[in-house]
Amino acid sequence: MKEIRTEIRIHASASVVWNVLTDFRAFPDWNPFMVYLKGKPAVGERIEVKMVPPGSKGMVFKPTVLKFQRNKEFRWLGHTGFPGLFDGEHILELIENSDGTTTFIQREKFNGILLPMLKKSLDNGTKAGFEAMNKKLKQICETK
Repeated sequence: MKEIRTEIRIHASASVVWNVLTDFRAFPDWNPFMVYLKGKPAVGERIEVKMVPPGSKGMVFKPTVLKFQRNKEFRWLGHTGFPGLFDGEHILELIENSDGTTTFIQREKFNGILLPMLKKSLDNGTKAGFEAMNKKLKQICETK
C-alpha cells in the first residue's frame, strides 16, 4: 500500500470550504486537478471524476462513494480496470480549528498489483496535483 497525503490551513469556516469543495459544476473554473466531478455524492453511488496531474492528459475514474458527511469528509474508492489491479481510496477531510480556520486534508491510499510500476508518477504528478488543488481551494475560500 502507498499513501499520498497533503494538507493546507484555510482561513475560512468548514462550511465555506465544504460549499466550494462540493460545488462540482464550478470545478472546471478553478480546480486544476479534478477538472470535473459528476454524479450524486451519496454513499453507495458511483460518480465520475477526471483527474489531471500536472504534465499528464489525465484519467477518468468511476469510483463508488464511501462517505459523504457534510462539512467533514468526502471519500470514494475507485479501480483501474478491475479491483486489485490498481485501486485508490480518495479522501477529502475538513477539520474545524478553534480559531475559525479549517484544515483541509487531501489524501489517497493506493494498492494493487500495478502499484510498484506507478509509484514514481504518484510521488511526482499526483502529489503535485493535490497541492495545486489545495492552493486554489484556499485562494477561493479566503476570498469569499
